[in-house]
Amino acid sequence: MPLSDYAAPHVLDLHAYVPGTQPSGEGWIKLNTNELPYPCSPAVAQAIMAEMTRLPLYPSPTSAPLRAAIAEHHGLQPEQVIVGNGSDDILNLLVRVFGGQTIDTFPSYSLYPVLVSIQNGQLQSVPFGEDMKLSVDKLAELKGSILFLTTPNAPTGVAFPRDDIGHLCERFDGIVVADEAYADFADRDCRPLMDKHDNLVITRTFSKSYGLAGLRVGYALAHAEVIDLLDRVRDSYNVNRLSQAGALAAFRDQDYLRDVVRKVRRTRDSFRQRCQAHGWFTYPSQSNFIFTRPETRDSRRGPEVAQALFAYLRERKILVRYFPNHPFTAPFLRISIGTEAQMTTLNDAIDQWLQHA
Repeated sequence: MPLSDYAAPHVLDLHAYVPGTQPSGEGWIKLNTNELPYPCSPAVAQAIMAEMTRLPLYPSPTSAPLRAAIAEHHGLQPEQVIVGNGSDDILNLLVRVFGGQTIDTFPSYSLYPVLVSIQNGQLQSVPFGEDMKLSVDKLAELKGSILFLTTPNAPTGVAFPRDDIGHLCERFDGIVVADEAYADFADRDCRPLMDKHDNLVITRTFSKSYGLAGLRVGYALAHAEVIDLLDRVRDSYNVNRLSQAGALAAFRDQDYLRDVVRKVRRTRDSFRQRCQAHGWFTYPSQSNFIFTRPETRDSRRGPEVAQALFAYLRERKILVRYFPNHPFTAPFLRISIGTEAQMTTLNDAIDQWLQHA
């Protein structure tokens, strides 16, 4: 009999998460996975090298030093922090504990449905309108044990008002997860809401603003009771020794963080203005990417136009992200913010495309 017959039936129907293309070879400009275009803090390499002689030893099972530093930074206790193998690990733990009946929004991070399906849970997705307004009334009346909200949103980059998220925490009878992977690039975050709402969980990652996507470290802030539940289902040594050391060094170098975030925000805002100058509808981004709807010089737009520009850029070894499988996202491209030099190359390619589209 086929070996797949031994698998749990719901696993056979799973569709794995599809990450952005990771190209091989040289010469690519990679603006498709929202990575930091600058090196991480120089302190990271030094911290990792200092740990090399300790590799025969297991790491801290709870990432205790990193938890303590994160807690102090956010004005919390270590019991209110958990560290994971990327924030995806934290999201997975949340679904393990609370994911019987899950609610999310669309568009949003496409990993949520995959995690719910792995646990054989039920997911209800609430669509946004083109205005990307957060419908607190609609979400609050739904029955579920956990609700995922990406803020700033992916793929649009829109950040939701803090007061709206607070009202949602007040009215939703379950856990509200503010997935703040891009919060460091935004004007404000949800941390102050934790002082009023015990059902709020905030997730963060070191992959974006800290430039540590390759180390895979993320964390969550939550009520101590929630953290205790997550720790019960967490893998014993879920973050390796080198990742813990590197993340701690990066976290302590807040001056470096502020500097690179300032550069990304400046380039982001400049690129959005350029997209708007082309006449392209572009969401106001609070993240490290832009979600824009390309148009030709004769005002044609739609999925075919977005696909054409995506392919044109790829031919020139410039990778951006295209989501063709839904009417909301199909006319748009999501473009990560690169260095000034990378964005100049991108802008030149777009100008060339516009001359012939």
